[in-house]
Amino acid sequence: MKVAELQLQLHLQQHKHHREREETQLCRKLRMGVADLSLPISSAVDVCDKVEGEDLFVPPLNFAMVDNGIFRSGFPEPANFAFLQTLGLRSIIYLCPEPYPDTNMEFLKSNGIKLYQFGIEGHKEPFVNIPDDAIREALKILLDVRNHPVLIHCKRGKHRTGCLVGCLRKLQKWCLSSVFDEYQRFAAAKARVSDQRFVELFDISSLKHLPIPFSSSKR
Repeated sequence: MKVAELQLQLHLQQHKHHREREETQLCRKLRMGVADLSLPISSAVDVCDKVEGEDLFVPPLNFAMVDNGIFRSGFPEPANFAFLQTLGLRSIIYLCPEPYPDTNMEFLKSNGIKLYQFGIEGHKEPFVNIPDDAIREALKILLDVRNHPVLIHCKRGKHRTGCLVGCLRKLQKWCLSSVFDEYQRFAAAKARVSDQRFVELFDISSLKHLPIPFSSSKR
């Protein structure tokens, strides 16, 4: 009986150590921003807090760096605020028509971040209508280094954000195939032909006089 009990205790200890190793690896992945976005943020935070007892930085959905001082993402949730603070943002370009939530506005005010809102409706095909003037004005804000570091976001960080970044890439003299590859990486199965056609036909001639002090424009 004692032998069986010892074997059971040994098995439980091995299982516990194995689980702790898996949880530690999960935390490391989350800190690097490569965790499965389908994992509930609250569950991930609980696991990591239990293992390491430290605050966890959780990037917003579809977060990525576009260029020096420029970032993109989906809509930031309160769980993302600690991460956003590490970016030292000066401004946010918000591409949805809905009012910014009070919680997010309080975060902006407490961190001295200016909000630029361009209300682009999020219709699905075949009713997509990306307003040329809104993208043009958003690009002027984006090109002004006084607004950097800046975060661009819409709801999911796919379509409206993808259109703005795509037009920026044209100013940076990217070829269209590379522009579309980047768009499709974020939009994935939700990629829209109408968005890509908008970017293809977008006239950048009126913006070429503006300085483009980004890494990719100096190559």
